[in-house]
Amino acid sequence: MSDSTFVFDLDGTLVDTAPDLVGALNAVLALENLAPVSLEELRRMVGAGVRVMIQRGLAAREHAVSEERFEELAAAFLVHYEHHIADESQPYPDVRDVLERYRADGVRLAVCTNKPEKLSFLLLDALGLRGYFAAVCGADTFAARKPDPSHLLGTIERAGGDVGRAIMIGDSQTDLATARAAGVPVILMSYGYTDVPADELGADRVLADFAGVPAAARDLLAREGTA
Repeated sequence: MSDSTFVFDLDGTLVDTAPDLVGALNAVLALENLAPVSLEELRRMVGAGVRVMIQRGLAAREHAVSEERFEELAAAFLVHYEHHIADESQPYPDVRDVLERYRADGVRLAVCTNKPEKLSFLLLDALGLRGYFAAVCGADTFAARKPDPSHLLGTIERAGGDVGRAIMIGDSQTDLATARAAGVPVILMSYGYTDVPADELGADRVLADFAGVPAAARDLLAREGTA
């Protein structure tokens, strides 16, 4: 396992960020005098990046804005979120224990997220998680982002890993599509953020809790003949 690379999505996989994301999104919607979205609504809007989340929030309220106004709203979101990035966000149960176990075993760990790189660093630093990862690659780290496979492949390379010994762990269709395009096995967490239930997406494994990741990853590596 020590020569393996495990690449994790961030929001909805490692960290429950919805409470702080919904606060930032609702602050933006309030600027347009729109009703706030609920946590449940928000969980179906996350995964494709900040701009898509704002677009989905506006669409949920059947509200359209000019391109110029949208840019103002996106900037306002980022300012608000940066100042409240870890007010309520927390790692999911068992995340810290599993990451610590992997670090002790010498497994390469990385993050591949459609969250902007700066915000990813801020969040991981605030929660004391950044030190576990050999690479943290956000939506703006490379020329392309998930579901483009180059985002995942670039993350594996930056972490010093081998794509033939890598596994993607995420929570959404975006993560699944990225891993499939890159030729990497994929585990999806069923507790995450997705508009389609994880167990309907066709991942190699679907887990309800993070504690199951080590056993599932070991099985997938064995199946691939690389354990």
